[in-house]
Amino acid sequence: MVKEVIIEGKRGRIGIGDGHPLAVIAGPCVIESERECMEVAAALREICAGLGLSAIFKTSYDKANRTALDSYRGPGQKRGLEIIARVRERVGLPVTSDVHAASEVPAAAEVLDLLQIPAFLCRQTDLLLAAGRSGRPVNIKKGQFMAPRDMEHAAGKVAHTGNENVLLTERGSSFGYNNLIVDMTSLTVMRRTGRPVAFDATHSVQRPGGRGKASGGKREFVPPLARAAAAVGIDALFVEVHPEPERARCDGPNMVALENLTGLLRQVAALDRTRRKECGLRAGAGAEDA
Repeated sequence: MVKEVIIEGKRGRIGIGDGHPLAVIAGPCVIESERECMEVAAALREICAGLGLSAIFKTSYDKANRTALDSYRGPGQKRGLEIIARVRERVGLPVTSDVHAASEVPAAAEVLDLLQIPAFLCRQTDLLLAAGRSGRPVNIKKGQFMAPRDMEHAAGKVAHTGNENVLLTERGSSFGYNNLIVDMTSLTVMRRTGRPVAFDATHSVQRPGGRGKASGGKREFVPPLARAAAAVGIDALFVEVHPEPERARCDGPNMVALENLTGLLRQVAALDRTRRKECGLRAGAGAEDA
C-alpha cells in the first residue's frame, strides 16, 4: 500500500496512488507563450478525458538549470505564474511548475496545485521544508545522482512538516558524461517508501549538455520507456509535449509532439489496464502489489 496524494484542482480533486486511475503530468518544458500553454492544456484535458486518465498541466516559469548563461529560461516567476493561473482558470486542469528556492514557494503555492522539486535540488533541505510547509502536494524528482532507496529521506523532509502529500518521480540516472539510463527497478524500490511514483519519460531520454551549449535528447525512446514503466507499475506518467518540438526553446530533442500524445497515452493506458487486470489489482495499485 502507498499513501495517496490528493491534488485539489479548480474543478475537483485528483488522487494519485492506490485506488486511483493513472495520472498524466504533461505540458511544454518552459512557457514560451500563453497561447501555446492554452493550446497544450486544452488538448491534454480532452485526450485524458477520452482515455479515462487524470490530467495535470505542467510547464515552467523559469528553467534555472539551463546549460549556458544565454539559454532561454522563461518569463520569470511573476509573469509566468500569471500565465499559469489563467490556464488553470480557463482550462480547468490542476497545474504544476518547478520551484527552485525556498523564497519562491509562497508565491508559487498561491497558484500551483502541485509543487515540483527539480532533480538537481532533491536534497535541498530548506527548499523541501518550505514546500512541505506550504501545504501543497509536492512532487520530488529523483536526482540523476541519487539511488532510488535514498529518496525516502527527501520525502521524509517534506513529511516532517506534517505534509504527507508527496509524489516521487524517476527521471533517469547519470551514466558517464552526457548520458542517462533508466533502471526500471527504481520504480519498485521508490514505491517501497510508501509513496506513489511517477515516471518522467521525456527527461529520461535527455542528453544533459549533449549539444554543447544545450541538452540533447532521443525522443524516439520515449514510447518504449513509457510502455516499460507502465508494465512495471506506476501511479503517474510525466511527459513534456510541444506543438512543434523542433522549434522549442528548451528540451526540444526529448519532447513529444502534441499530435503524437494521444497515441502514446493510449498505449500506456492499455498496458496499465492489462497489468492491473492480470495481477488482480484495483485501480491505481502498483508494481509492489503485483
